[in-house]
Amino acid sequence: MSRIAFIFPGQGAQKAGMGKDFYDGTSTAKEIFDRASGLLGFSMPELCFTENDRLDITEYTQAAMVTTSIAMMKVLMEETGIQPDVTAGLSLGEYCALYAAGVMSAEDAITTVRKRGILMQEAVPVGIGAMAAVLAMEAEKIEEVLKEIPDVWIANYNCPGQIVISGKKEAVETACEKLKAAGAKRTIMLNVSGPFHSGMLKEAGDQLGEFLEGIEIQNPRIPYVANVTAAYVTEKEEVKPLLAKQVSSSVKWEQSVRAMLADGVDTFVEIGPGKTLAGFIKKITKDVKVVNIDSLEAVRALKESGL
Repeated sequence: MSRIAFIFPGQGAQKAGMGKDFYDGTSTAKEIFDRASGLLGFSMPELCFTENDRLDITEYTQAAMVTTSIAMMKVLMEETGIQPDVTAGLSLGEYCALYAAGVMSAEDAITTVRKRGILMQEAVPVGIGAMAAVLAMEAEKIEEVLKEIPDVWIANYNCPGQIVISGKKEAVETACEKLKAAGAKRTIMLNVSGPFHSGMLKEAGDQLGEFLEGIEIQNPRIPYVANVTAAYVTEKEEVKPLLAKQVSSSVKWEQSVRAMLADGVDTFVEIGPGKTLAGFIKKITKDVKVVNIDSLEAVRALKESGL
């Protein structure tokens, strides 16, 4: 029997027009987008469907991505009947995983990531922090080099050969030079507005923890894999501390995928714009099925062909 994981992308996968075919073609998605507009006080369809500068600003991106992925997932489940056995999301995508696992309502997921985005955006003035991708170097070697450089951390363990570092701009630039000297094939400075998943965002995580005190959390109906630990979460008491910590901690995506593989997951359904996570998974293992759901056409094709 196939074991299915629903997985959700994070910030950076957003694009103008995402979810528009779902909104136009289904009442389910339309209701979610319109409810998000009412909750947040601005037009979510306008933000997601039109070319605009706000979609790439963290405080807007996060709510837009979560709204879109939740709408896509609800339509997918309604039209195909597919149910996940486990769920996970990359960074911001973890909130969609929480919704899929029954931990958090759609309304609470959307309002929480709106707050999260604002806190992360305001935590460090633009230009002070930076992030960079490090290609074709083992994680252990990167960790060894970073031990000697203050104010830089590993932000993402994405897949073999792709690690992201984050921290103070000068420290990240220094780290890039030292990593190349130590054997990294390439380093690429990323076009981001802050040093996400670094120690510089510890205060933002603490503030998010305070906000989460007012959010209702349920025991997961199905397990989800947390970014911070790459371990299954089955008890609601674990959720809030992990979400607060996640803001300034490394995203252990490769380790999370390996935990699901060890549990027998053989089918990954990536729900949301782009194919970023599918690319990571294919670098981790070639022995699983990966399906992308980023259009209504993809939902209907899956319904025809089945899993």
